[in-house]
Amino acid sequence: MVGQFPLIEYHLPDLMQFVKALTLDYESGKINSETILKEKVLAFFTADVMDNVELIAPGWRRMSSYANGETLVHVMSAFLALLLCPEYQNASIEEQTLLKWIVLYHDIAKEVVDGKRDAIHGFRSAAITGGSIAQVGFPVTDEYHSHVEEWIAFTHEAIVWSDEAKITIQDNRQLPKIVDGINRIFGHNSAAALVVKTVLLHLSINVVEDWPQAAPLTDAETRQFIDAPLLPFLKVMMLVDNDAWALFDQPKKDKYRSETLAVFRDIEKVI
Repeated sequence: MVGQFPLIEYHLPDLMQFVKALTLDYESGKINSETILKEKVLAFFTADVMDNVELIAPGWRRMSSYANGETLVHVMSAFLALLLCPEYQNASIEEQTLLKWIVLYHDIAKEVVDGKRDAIHGFRSAAITGGSIAQVGFPVTDEYHSHVEEWIAFTHEAIVWSDEAKITIQDNRQLPKIVDGINRIFGHNSAAALVVKTVLLHLSINVVEDWPQAAPLTDAETRQFIDAPLLPFLKVMMLVDNDAWALFDQPKKDKYRSETLAVFRDIEKVI
C-alpha cells in the first residue's frame, strides 16, 4: 500500500515487470518497430497471464480481443510511454501509483461501436473501473456498496446517438449525476475518485488535431468537472495516450506532446 491505496505491483507483479522490460528494450533500441512490440506483447499474454489480469481488471480479455489485439498493444504502449514521460518521472510515488492504475483501466471497455471508432469507452471504462477499484483495496465511502451498482448502470448507459457524427457518443448531459455519484461513493478527490474521473474524461478533451473527440467538454463543463487536483492526472494520461500511438515516429510524437501541453495550458486558464 502507498498511503491509503494499493500498489499495482502487488496485484500484477508479472505485468509490471514486463512493462519495465519493454521500456528498457525500447530505450535500448531492441524494440524499434510496432511489429516487434506487438510480437512481444502477444507472446507475454498467455492464457494464465490473461486470467490474472482479468481478475483485477474485468473486461481485459474482451478488450484484448478487440481489433486483433490492437487495443491490448496500445495499452501496453501507454504503460511504456508512462514510464518514459517526464511528468510521470517527476511525480510523487503516490501520483505515479494512481497513474499506473489509470493506464491499466483507461481502455478496458473499448470495442467496435456502430462499426466505427468507439467514442463511448471513456464512460464505460469508468463504469468498470468504479466497480473494480474497491476490490483491489482503494478506500470507498459508506455509500459505496449500496449505490455502486446503480452508478455503474447509469454511467454505462449514459450514451446518445449523434446525427452529426453518425455514431453513438457519450452523453455529457449526464456528467453532473455521474460525477456526483463518484464523489458520493468514493469521496471528493479521493485516490479512487481521481482514477475513475480520469478514465471517465479521457475522451472528453480535444488535445491533438489528428484525433478529434466526438463529444468534447465545453468551457463551462471543463470548469465544472475538472479541478486542480484532477488536472495533472488527465494531462499525463493524455500525453501518454498520444505517445502510445507514435512511439516509432518521433516528429509525430513531438507534435502530439506540444499540442497536448498547449491545450492543458489553456485548460489551466479556464479552470
